[in-house]
Amino acid sequence: MSAGFRFWLVTLAALLALVATAALGRWQLGRAAQKEALQAAIEARGSLPAIDAMSLAAAVDTETLLHRRIEAVGHWVGERTVFLDNRPLNGRAGFYVVTPLRLQGSDTVLLVQRGWVPRNFEDRARVPTIATPAGLVQVHGRIAPAPSKLYEMGAPETGPIRQNLDLTQFRAETGLALAPVSLQQTAGAGDGLARDWPKIGSGVEKHYGYAFQWFGLSALITVLYVWFQIVRRFKRPSR
Repeated sequence: MSAGFRFWLVTLAALLALVATAALGRWQLGRAAQKEALQAAIEARGSLPAIDAMSLAAAVDTETLLHRRIEAVGHWVGERTVFLDNRPLNGRAGFYVVTPLRLQGSDTVLLVQRGWVPRNFEDRARVPTIATPAGLVQVHGRIAPAPSKLYEMGAPETGPIRQNLDLTQFRAETGLALAPVSLQQTAGAGDGLARDWPKIGSGVEKHYGYAFQWFGLSALITVLYVWFQIVRRFKRPSR
């Protein structure tokens, strides 16, 4: 292989590597910007006045109400409580507790993500006892999408302990008129549930870190190319 051909081959490889690493760095910056914009939108909606459940039930497009604060009044459908498995908190294994709430003065049922509870390690099939009042209750929280899903194999589960909960499947299973969104409870006392919900827009620092690595690799490729293919190639030996 001639020296000239090898030079242009190395140049092409370096150019392709530069384009790829720079593109990956820009992509990571874009992902960070998307998450920052999402977090800003969530905070802006969260600062708006709280709505009541009747406004949610009457809304034509519930997606526009996501992340708004809400005060819902109704009755718990306690027998339909579901415990979502494999939801750790601070390194501890546990469940997310989800209970339907039948809204007062409406047929609409709102799925409430009530909080987190540790699981029983001696009997993994045993569900915790959660205080669920039978009378009229008022629940404070924010409007959220359906509970996040984890990867699972096989058909959807139907027992009280499940990996995931699909609103469409749960609506057909229970016959409840479930709203297309849920309520993520942020306040409450006496039920023993933790409500340290993960932030949706978190992880921005990770994307900036990855972008720094990719741009750093681009700079390293440039320095190595200039040194080995230009400086050393055309540097005249000293006399």
